Amino acid sequence: MNSGSTSGTRIYNGRMSRLNDDTVWFAPMVEEYARYLRANMGLSENTVRAYAKDAVRCCTALHAMGISGFEQVTTDALRDWMAQEAQITSRTSLARRTVAVRRFFGWMAEHGKTATDPAAALHIPKAAHYLPDVLNEQQAQTLMEQVDDEAGARGAVAQPQADGEQHDGKAQTPQQHALAQRDCAMVELLYATGIRVAELTGLNMADVHADNRTIRVTGKGNKQRVVPYGIPAQRALDAWMEHGRAVLAAVSSGDALFLGSRGGRIDQRIVREVVHREAQRAGVPDISPHALRHSAATHLLDGGADLREVQEMLGHSSLRTTQRYTHVSIEQLKARYAQAFPRA
Repeated sequence: MNSGSTSGTRIYNGRMSRLNDDTVWFAPMVEEYARYLRANMGLSENTVRAYAKDAVRCCTALHAMGISGFEQVTTDALRDWMAQEAQITSRTSLARRTVAVRRFFGWMAEHGKTATDPAAALHIPKAAHYLPDVLNEQQAQTLMEQVDDEAGARGAVAQPQADGEQHDGKAQTPQQHALAQRDCAMVELLYATGIRVAELTGLNMADVHADNRTIRVTGKGNKQRVVPYGIPAQRALDAWMEHGRAVLAAVSSGDALFLGSRGGRIDQRIVREVVHREAQRAGVPDISPHALRHSAATHLLDGGADLREVQEMLGHSSLRTTQRYTHVSIEQLKARYAQAFPRA
């Protein structure tokens, strides 16, 4: 890699810095591929980073096999890499990495970087089908009540007190109360809309349309969609936007809807920590933000929503992805039947 290049560290999360010049024969090509994805495919930075990381992972394994250039890569070598990966990763991850590697080598062949495409013959493993983890409706209600109570969001909108306020028996500073209002708004909105955590952290103030209770979401591939939300989420958003956000706001805040404790746009890691913590406090199964997305989709379908409407709301490009939640609903129906029906 050229000594003046810094993109490798950014793309690969620092992994390239641990490789010497002899082992990074593939780095310039991966960096060029990442630039192509950004400029021509309209992919998000997270997606570009994931593709580049998978390409680096494969090339690093090829280097360990004694390969020092793309012209030396064969289909058998790539199959050996897949065999190694199969020993240490899930079928779902292996399938994703194989797709990424096929696209990388396909791009090189298509653009004349290599004479052949050794990855074209790779068979993509069939990912194992699984039912997403979800909360049932009562558990989701319990979780929402937990965050609402912590923020004082149920009933009238809570007003932060300058000298701290009494909340669940504990005095809160204005910042602590603002954080509770933020956490409540994030959890309520995740469940109410089923949006991805990356979509939540990317929201701006202007994306919230309180007049018709919708948000404008920028999803995968920078595709935008409008998603509705309900009155409880609106109440939590009002408390955060009208009172809590101003407490945390700083020069670095910009138009970001949700802020970290230092005023910058909130990080996805913080959102995940909040959801795990609140689930534990509420006494419901430990879940991730993505499990809230699964729960929202399942409960919508249980309530009679049309499958294509749910697909549009979640931003799924394929109806098949949305159909997973119909299986979850059927499994829950079977479980309730077994509990309730005397001849089950």
